[in-house]
Amino acid sequence: MSRHWQPALLDSRQPGGWALLHCQQQFLGDSNGLLFPRHWLKQQDLPIVAEHGIGHFDGEAVYLLELEQPLLLPGCAWQSLRQVMLQGEEDIFRLLSYATQIGTWARQHRFCGSCGGAMQALAGERAMHCPRCEVRHYPRLSPSMIVLVTRGDEVLLARSPRFVSGVYSTLAGFVEAGESVEQCVAREVREEVGVEVRNLQYLGSQGWPFPHSLMLGFHAEYAGGEIVMQVEEIEDAQWFSVHSLPPLPAPRSIARYLIDLYVARRLGLPEPVLPG
Repeated sequence: MSRHWQPALLDSRQPGGWALLHCQQQFLGDSNGLLFPRHWLKQQDLPIVAEHGIGHFDGEAVYLLELEQPLLLPGCAWQSLRQVMLQGEEDIFRLLSYATQIGTWARQHRFCGSCGGAMQALAGERAMHCPRCEVRHYPRLSPSMIVLVTRGDEVLLARSPRFVSGVYSTLAGFVEAGESVEQCVAREVREEVGVEVRNLQYLGSQGWPFPHSLMLGFHAEYAGGEIVMQVEEIEDAQWFSVHSLPPLPAPRSIARYLIDLYVARRLGLPEPVLPG
C-alpha cells in the first residue's frame, strides 16, 4: 500500500504527532516500525539535543528527535538507512532520507563557523542562525555525478573495496568547486578507470542521504583508452555484456536505474522508472 510523505516546516511547540529517534544516520525502531507516539518518546529519559518538525506522513505530523548518543529502549533496535533502503517501503525510505539529512545538518551547525557562537533554529525557515554575527546556514546539498559508461552491448562497471562482496556498479564522484557536472563526469571517469567519454546524456537525479548528496545521473559513450584503475578507489573494473551482468546495486538506487535503463533500451524491453 502506497503511503504519502510530504516535507514541511512544523512548529515543535505544537503537541501530538509521531516522532523518529535519530542518531548518526540510524533510527530506532521496534516491532511496529520506526515511528513512535511523540508524547510517549518525550516521557522517556533520553539525551535529546534537538527537535525538528519535518512534515506529514499520511496526514499526521512527524517530528525528528536527535539524540546525543544511540541509547537503547526495551524491545527496540537501531537500523541504518541502508537497511531501510534495502528492506523497507519506498515512502518510509523517502521520509527517513529527508529526516537524516535535516538531523545531520542541524547537528553539524550547532555552532557558528564564523564566530564560534551558538546557533539557533530560525523561526519560519529551515535555517540555523547565529544571533552574534547574523550568519545563516541552510540544509546542505553536495552535487555529484553518477555515470554508466557504454560501448554498444557492453557497459563499464567497477567495484569499490567498500561494496558488498561481488557487486559491481557505475562510476560516481563529487563535483569540485568551479567545475560543471559534465566536466566532473569526464574527470572522474578518467581518474577512476583511465578512459575517455563523449555524448553525455542526462537521465535524472536522486537525493542520496549519505549524508547529503544530490546524484545527477548520466549515460556516456566510451571514446577511447584502456582501463587503468585508480588503486585507492577501484578494486576492479571491467566491460560486461548486457546479456551477462554481475551482481548489481539495490533496485531502488539511481545506479541500478542507469544500468537497467540501458539494458532495456539495448534489448527492447520496457524502460524502468527512476525511484522518487
